[in-house]
Amino acid sequence: MEFKSINPYNGEVLQSFAGQSKKEVEKTLEKASQAFKYGRDISISKRSKMMRKAAGLLNRNVEKYATTISLEMGKPICEARAEIEKCAWACEFYAENAEEFLADEIIKTDAHESFISYDPLGCILAIMPWNFPFWQVFRFAAPNLMAGNVALLKHASNVFGCAKHIEDIFKEAGFLEGSFQNLFIHHDEIETIIANDVVRAVTLTGSEKAGRSVASLAGKYIKKSVLELGGSNAFIVLEDADIDRAVKTGIQARMQNDGQSCIAAKRFIVVDKVYDEFVSKFTAGVKDLKSGSPLEEDTQIGTLARKDLAEKLNEQVQKSVQKGAKILAGGNFKDAWFEPTVMVNITVDMLVFEEETFGPVAPIIRAKNEKEAFGIASKTKFGLGSTLFTTNIERARKQVAKIADGSFFINDLVKSDPRLPFGGTKYSGYGRELSKEGMLEFVNIKTVYVKE
Repeated sequence: MEFKSINPYNGEVLQSFAGQSKKEVEKTLEKASQAFKYGRDISISKRSKMMRKAAGLLNRNVEKYATTISLEMGKPICEARAEIEKCAWACEFYAENAEEFLADEIIKTDAHESFISYDPLGCILAIMPWNFPFWQVFRFAAPNLMAGNVALLKHASNVFGCAKHIEDIFKEAGFLEGSFQNLFIHHDEIETIIANDVVRAVTLTGSEKAGRSVASLAGKYIKKSVLELGGSNAFIVLEDADIDRAVKTGIQARMQNDGQSCIAAKRFIVVDKVYDEFVSKFTAGVKDLKSGSPLEEDTQIGTLARKDLAEKLNEQVQKSVQKGAKILAGGNFKDAWFEPTVMVNITVDMLVFEEETFGPVAPIIRAKNEKEAFGIASKTKFGLGSTLFTTNIERARKQVAKIADGSFFINDLVKSDPRLPFGGTKYSGYGRELSKEGMLEFVNIKTVYVKE
């Protein structure tokens, strides 16, 4: 089998990758097993030096890696650079904090000594998506390699060029051969990998459908799993909000990465008193966004990663229009490009409200008041994150416990940060990435009890 990396902006084939044979996959698994066997006892200080070297490689080669991202999946080059810089930040964060996160925790009992030890599990399989082809991988790899685990990456087949770069980075940084390896395989082969005794756990960032499949396989073979799935984040604007700030943040929250982000704002819920002002300013701002080649410096909207994704998004928009939604801006698409779109007259039974829209489409819903706004926000099967814009911070704090999502941002867009745990609830998945909490997902939390 051959996998092709295709530029979504012009349809050109960038690179081809040969699929791995069964024997090659077995060799990869054996390398991972040996790397864990000999590498688990490497000191954290030595791992930190290697992880800092990985950060340095990222920072020194920003243009090289960012260009590959933009060519393979259509992200504007300025955003691709920011993605690489964020990966370097994650490497530095775990290089600096891993020793503290993994330190034995003394617990007072009737024993002479008792404590919790955090030991690496072994080989972790990561199944990662194309939308943030470096960041999704590094936010998994940095904490796990620092914890003493080894990693296998099954990346999305349209970003295998990015996957190759990442494997090379960890090799050049000095990690043992087999510590981080790519699997160039079809998704039909995933069960064989999860079933293998070498693999001790699996993490997936992807669709709800993929999450169900991987969770089922992980359960079948009794393997720990973490799922980071889709989202339909609410962006709530109350009457006392700074509207200009809310508009600026809202456009970024919906349109960055061409709207292809699980944590993007996907349902704008605005109370009646400021609805017209918000819609007018938001629509004007969206119309000003510049579409173009992802490699041009001033491009704000590149392309979706594939033509079929644009077709799916158009279907969601058009079926919503048939139910009464109105397009105020955009609505057009060609091949993988989708024009930034603003929609109003939205009801909760429309696809642009019910489903995750993975592209630059912003449905805006009118709410009578704050109570109705939160009621509308809760009408979703997803639970990744929410944004609330208001100048009354104390009132906003009272809503935190009422929101079931994995994150709640006040006066800012939902975003990931190495210092804070990241993950969702309900159909957005389970488990956490990043921070100390994310690092401890794939370690053996061991009780040690000593009695004289």
